[in-house]
Amino acid sequence: MRPAGLTLLKVNVDHVATVREARRGAEPDPVEAALAAERAGASGITLHLRQDRRHVQERDLAALREAVSTEINLEMAVLPEMMRMAERYRPEQVTLVPERREEITTEGGLEVQGARGLEEFVSALHARRIVVSLFVDAEDTEIDASAAAGADAVEFHTGRYANASGAAVAAELDRLARGARRAAEAGLRVFAGHGLNYANVAAVASLPEVEELNIGHAIVSRALAVGFEAAVGEMLACLGGPPAR
Repeated sequence: MRPAGLTLLKVNVDHVATVREARRGAEPDPVEAALAAERAGASGITLHLRQDRRHVQERDLAALREAVSTEINLEMAVLPEMMRMAERYRPEQVTLVPERREEITTEGGLEVQGARGLEEFVSALHARRIVVSLFVDAEDTEIDASAAAGADAVEFHTGRYANASGAAVAAELDRLARGARRAAEAGLRVFAGHGLNYANVAAVASLPEVEELNIGHAIVSRALAVGFEAAVGEMLACLGGPPAR
């Protein structure tokens, strides 16, 4: 749980691995980025182990499991292979996400309503003492279905908010706020992420029900100019945390 009034930050290191895989080499190292994020005050490290292994590899998950002293949030699809990964590496948290091979990045939330086998998948993760979050759009039907599936939390896909302009920004923020209230009333913890950056994150962080944010691309991009630890510190300052170092 977060301290009162403070939105926690988990730093996604996927795009560090993306740069490495451009050359199929050893640099940059997601572990080094993760340790820098922890030094700056991040509450955890997020990574998405995709089926096609386009960025993060299993060896990264193994190395991060050994190195990280905060929490690991493993984003993964609802697949037997990924259940085996969760069982092998025991992340503190799993976020179940949709996954399509042709997408550049995750384009929307998981379709929880009507999903077959999801409740059993969540239950199996709980049996391994893993906190389960479902990455969903902030829609009533998906929030209610997430609670019915036994999830501990929902992470709202904030892409529509991040891509909005003009009057649509306020409308999307209101949608997130209403969804957050409904989720909390249903007994779900509330997280958020996707497309959030230094300019737009404060409004989402200020929603009282939102406990933590998962942010990667903006931090990795900023790190090219100021370094990883400083980039994380600047993001924490945007969330109302300690000032950037």
